[in-house]
Amino acid sequence: MYYIFSLLTGILISVMVAFNGGLTEQYGVYSATVIIHIAGLLFITMMIILKRENPFSKSPVTRQTWFLYLGGAIGVMTTAFNNLAFSRISVSSILALGLFGQSISGLIVDQYGLLNMPKHPFQKQKICGLFLILCGIVSMTNNFDILAVLVSFAAGVNIVISRTLNAKLAEYTSIRTGTFFNYLIGLLVALPVCFLLGKSEAAFTGIVVSSKIYIYLGGIIGVCVVLLSNITVTKIPAFYLSLFLFIGQVFSGILIDALISKTFSPRNMIGGIFVAAGLCVNLLLDKKEPSAS
Repeated sequence: MYYIFSLLTGILISVMVAFNGGLTEQYGVYSATVIIHIAGLLFITMMIILKRENPFSKSPVTRQTWFLYLGGAIGVMTTAFNNLAFSRISVSSILALGLFGQSISGLIVDQYGLLNMPKHPFQKQKICGLFLILCGIVSMTNNFDILAVLVSFAAGVNIVISRTLNAKLAEYTSIRTGTFFNYLIGLLVALPVCFLLGKSEAAFTGIVVSSKIYIYLGGIIGVCVVLLSNITVTKIPAFYLSLFLFIGQVFSGILIDALISKTFSPRNMIGGIFVAAGLCVNLLLDKKEPSAS
């Protein structure tokens, strides 16, 4: 079931990206980031009120756990990294390099149980599956810019760190409270960034409400993404979670492109197939391990 949740999360991410892209075109990168966090914060606040939760009543802040609140701030950094790479390399390259960053950091988290996560040591027999996954990443990378490559890789690492911190915070509080603080801290970071770097955008020149109401739903879908991630992060190895998210995102993204922009990317399809094949190989090896032992 958790694997299905992960695929669903990847699909929701694709829809969210499409909506957020429309919002960015309307208002600009930094203004859109603020609007997304405001919409998400309002939505999760409504959920908390309906559930009669007090997000400040179960605060786990101590000298050892204060960093758990940084998930939202790191998420804003991820957006900034992707925006920096956007004009330098292709979207498929950003997606592939982000997966590479997630895969490497996920393997490290699994191997050593970082951030108090369960340990899932990498088995040598899974190298074949890992090779197929790397083939998929390489097939989706069609241009090279050292800065863009580095920030795209860093964005992938940030995703793993952010979702892990959010999930651990949810363990101390609740799934909804963890999501609430993700958006609250994210908004507190996004606002000064917008004031510093987005002075030429719509938030400062005058906001006009778009007739395309759906572009404002990205923040709400983002809340669903964080909620699902808070459920699955501690249940699935970080490496596998990254791959399931990627597969859901790539294939749903291909479908969205075909329906909306009438375009098709063979490179993304091939990369997605390789990654899916590598994931299936490793999952099959996991199933054989108990019987072999």
